[in-house]
Amino acid sequence: IMPSLVGSEMCIRDRMWIITGIVILTVFAAGIYIFLGKNVKEYKKTEEVFGNPLMGYAPCAWNNKISNDISLLYMDITWAELEPKEGEYDWESIEKENQLTRWKTEGKHIVLRFVCDIPGKEKHMDIPEWLYEKSGHAGTWYDMELGKGFAPDYNNEQIIQHYIKAIEALGGHLGQDDLISYIELGSLGHWGEWHVNFSAGIQRLPMEAIREKYVEPWIKAFPNAMFLMRRPFSHASKHGMGLYNDMTGESGETEAWLKEIENGGDLSQTDEKNVLFSMHDFWKKAPVGGEFTSSLSMEEMLDTSLSQTVELIKKSHTTFLGPNIADKTYSEGYKAVLQNMGYRLWISKAALSPQLKGAKLELTWENAGSAPFYKEWPVWVYVTDEKGNLIEKKRIKISLPSVLPGNVKKTQTSMETINLSRDVGDKYHLSIGIEDPMTGKANLRMTMKCKYNDGMNFLW
Repeated sequence: IMPSLVGSEMCIRDRMWIITGIVILTVFAAGIYIFLGKNVKEYKKTEEVFGNPLMGYAPCAWNNKISNDISLLYMDITWAELEPKEGEYDWESIEKENQLTRWKTEGKHIVLRFVCDIPGKEKHMDIPEWLYEKSGHAGTWYDMELGKGFAPDYNNEQIIQHYIKAIEALGGHLGQDDLISYIELGSLGHWGEWHVNFSAGIQRLPMEAIREKYVEPWIKAFPNAMFLMRRPFSHASKHGMGLYNDMTGESGETEAWLKEIENGGDLSQTDEKNVLFSMHDFWKKAPVGGEFTSSLSMEEMLDTSLSQTVELIKKSHTTFLGPNIADKTYSEGYKAVLQNMGYRLWISKAALSPQLKGAKLELTWENAGSAPFYKEWPVWVYVTDEKGNLIEKKRIKISLPSVLPGNVKKTQTSMETINLSRDVGDKYHLSIGIEDPMTGKANLRMTMKCKYNDGMNFLW
C-alpha cells in the first residue's frame, strides 16, 4: 500500500511541475512576442510655418479674403452699434458686417472687444444717443491730438445699470457656444484700453470697486470664452485672465508692460496704490494677445528690427495678434512672427505594442512654441484602413494645456478592437486628431514631419 501511495504523490508532483513549466513558458513566450512586436517610431520637429486654431494673426472679421493660415478674426462692437434704441439690439447688422455665419461655418473663431469710446476724425459718440440723454449727458466731449469723440462718465449709475443689461444681452446672443473664443476687456477708456487722456480735461477712470462692475457681467455672459485685459489689473489676477499688448513691436512700451506684469504697481490713471498685480506666470494658464503698434512702420518691425520683434513676441508668450497684423509684403517677417506665436504641439515618439487583445499606443508629447494650447479640446487616435475607412476611434487621456513649452508629457492608450501588431503602416494606419468642439472636426496640424491630411496627423 505504501509504495503505491508514494508513487501517486510523485505523479501528482510531476504533473504540477509540468503544468507550472508550461505556464512559465507560455508567459515567457507571450512576453517575447510582445517585446519583439513592439513598433517604435521617432519623429522630427518641422520648421515649416503654418497657422493653427486659436492662435496666430487675427485680421478684422469684415475682410472678404483671408489667407489659409488665418483661424482667428477680430471683431469690435461699439455700444452705439449694439443698442441703437434702448432694449433693441441690432444683431442683424453686427452679424452681417462681421460675417459671423461664414466664420462659424468655416471653423474660424472670434476675438471680441466691446468699446464705448473710439477717438476719430469727426465729432461723434460711441455710446447710444438715448443713453447720452438718459444719463444726463454724463461724460466729456473732447477734441485733442488723439482725435475727436465723447468719453462717458463710467461712474454714472445709469450707464452702469444699462451696461450690465447690454452685456447680458450680448452673452445671451453670442456667448452660448465657442465662436467667441477670446474677449479683450474692453469697455473702459479710449479704444477700450482702460486709459483716458485726463490731461485734456477728461474725467479719470473709476476706482477699483466700480471697475469690477464692468468686469463681472462678462464672466457670467461668456462662460466658454477666455478673457484678457490691457494691464495686470487686480481684476485680471482675481479672475485668472490673460493680458493683451496693443503696442506689440515697440520695444520700450513692451518692456515697460512686461516689467509691470512682473512687479505690479500703482495706477496713475486713478492715483490708486498697488492695484496692478504681479502676474509673471499668468501665461501658463491664460493667453497673451494684442496687436502691432501703429507708432512704428511695418518695415521697422518686420525687416529692420525683425530679430527684436521676434524676441519680444517670444518673451511676451504671445498667442495672437490683431487686427493690426503683419504686412505680407515683408514675407520673412510675417512668417517669423507667426512661427514664434502660440503653441507648436508635436509628438516626438510613438510606441505601439501588441497585447492579448488589440494594442497599446504610447505617445510622447512636446510643445516647441512660446505658449500652451489653452483649451481642453478632445484628442483622438484614429485607425483607418488602406482605403481611408475609419476602423476605430478612441479618445486619448491628455490635457493639452498641461503641455507647456519645453515640457514633455506621456500618454498610454489601449486599442481594443483590432490587432495591429503586424499590419500597422501597411493595411492599417494610425493618426492623431484634435477636434474643435464647435465643429466636431479635427483641424489642428502638429509641428512634426509626418503626413497630414484633413485634421489627421499620421503616425503610421
